[in-house]
Amino acid sequence: MRTQIAIIGSGPSGLLLGQLLTVAGIDNVILDRVGKDYILGRVRAGVLEEGTVGLLDEAKSARRLHAEGLPHDGFSLAFDGRDHRIDLHGLTGGKRVTVYGQTEVTRDLMVEREASGTLTIYDAVNVTLHDFGGNAPYVTYEKHGVTHRIDCDFIAGCDGFHGASRKAVPEKAIGTFEKVYPFGWLGLLADVAPVNHELIYANHPRGFALCSMRSATRSRYYIQCSLDEKVEDWSDDRFWDELRRRLPAHHAQALKTAPSFEKSIAPLRSFVAEPMRLGRLFLVGDAAHIVPPTGAKGLNLAASDVHYLFEGLREFYGERSGAGIDAYSQKALARVWKAVRFSWWMTTMMHRFPDTGDFDQKIQEAELDYLTHSRAASTALAENYVGLPF
Repeated sequence: MRTQIAIIGSGPSGLLLGQLLTVAGIDNVILDRVGKDYILGRVRAGVLEEGTVGLLDEAKSARRLHAEGLPHDGFSLAFDGRDHRIDLHGLTGGKRVTVYGQTEVTRDLMVEREASGTLTIYDAVNVTLHDFGGNAPYVTYEKHGVTHRIDCDFIAGCDGFHGASRKAVPEKAIGTFEKVYPFGWLGLLADVAPVNHELIYANHPRGFALCSMRSATRSRYYIQCSLDEKVEDWSDDRFWDELRRRLPAHHAQALKTAPSFEKSIAPLRSFVAEPMRLGRLFLVGDAAHIVPPTGAKGLNLAASDVHYLFEGLREFYGERSGAGIDAYSQKALARVWKAVRFSWWMTTMMHRFPDTGDFDQKIQEAELDYLTHSRAASTALAENYVGLPF
């Protein structure tokens, strides 16, 4: 088989890139080691920047998002038992975010891809990348015991942190930077109305909490926990009781509960691999970087990678210029590191660290007080949260 772009991974970044390429008339094939149902069963974040929504519009995959997504003009920082609202819309000249689940983004992109007739190969095992350092890269995979080969012009590695793409790169050809945080997030999903119409980020002596949502009837809640915790030790009742303790009283009293249908513990880390281009292989999204979810940047950062790569590929095929793809890694990493910084900052400001002393705690309290009483500081937070320009 021959294609122009072989895309490894059919998560939102791979599907978004594939759909943008298809709309632009650039041939592509997507490979994934797992099946469609498994991909749609993964529960992920759902706060979308305007830039991400714009890319989904360009990919002709945002109709349901505009009908069902929840535009948010602000969010609350809760500490000292009070809410401090960050007015995203007012501080950024009219920008906002949209709450719409990553699973729904993935589903919408899958529907459009299937309607276009563009090929996606699921359950492809032993996916291997070959010769991307030269001019004739190709990908091999196995399905039903048969080995197949796809020749291509370029490979886009959109297969996540544990995928085959970054692992295919020689160790000395790539540098990695990592910070592992000494806690995790215990998350719960329940079909119950959110406690607030906007997100609440809570800093409390017992630890961080986040009140989020997937829709007007489905809520996503998180509490900071030790990495030694086990999900099976947390009953729903124990989770709801702990969440109430970390919220201002009026939110704790208004909190509605329901049986959970998903509960998990996620460790937090910051990770960046660079460069993001190696010959004719491009690393995209989680294959190149991970951020803690505190700043709602993971999916949005993957989308900005897709933007830079798509623009470069469109220029390559439309204008026969390699300038865009040559600049991909530099442009993507400049935005990546700003988002990594923001996510790190939000994480250190909102969480209680095991080794925090009295001095560090006073600094955190002063930071929160300054942030919520200085328009300049609030503006810096808001412009990062809604998303820096591509």
